[in-house]
Amino acid sequence: MGILAMFRRRPHERAGFELYGAAVGAARTPALFAVLGVPDTMEGRFDLVSLHVGLVIRRLRTDGDARGAALAQAVFDAMFADMDVNLREMGVGDMSVGKRVRGMWEAFHGRALAYETAFDSGDPAALAEALARNVWRGAPPPGGAAEKLAAIARAQAAHLAGQGIDLLATGRVAFLPAEELIDAT
Repeated sequence: MGILAMFRRRPHERAGFELYGAAVGAARTPALFAVLGVPDTMEGRFDLVSLHVGLVIRRLRTDGDARGAALAQAVFDAMFADMDVNLREMGVGDMSVGKRVRGMWEAFHGRALAYETAFDSGDPAALAEALARNVWRGAPPPGGAAEKLAAIARAQAAHLAGQGIDLLATGRVAFLPAEELIDAT
């Protein structure tokens, strides 16, 4: 590998960052915090980002097109590159950034598996239970909030499933407005 290879972009890197950015935008919808009572903390924001990024990665991984898996990896890479930068900007020392990012990766991986298992189970309560356990960290969520967030996640997953891989490969993805979904639940 030559020195120039270090500076070459990976094939789906730009699209991965754009898809990740869209997921972050959807996760930062103020109504998710104000109406559903998701804790407006670093952990609460991480949980919503994890949920939305997990939905995008799930959509990409289940696509029959070979680009799906590569794009899913690019979104994952973008997320943890961003987490690394954010930790450094918050003043976390260089020596502990790697350890903190690894902890975030493990947390994301655990949540993604829990949500995927809940989606695949067919049990409508399973996703709400997984969200309550993770997003509210075991504290009781406000009345019906976990169920509403689960309904929003299912609606977003169905909406993402209708978006073609050609569009996603360009880095474009559309999430439904969370405010409308909250009102509909």
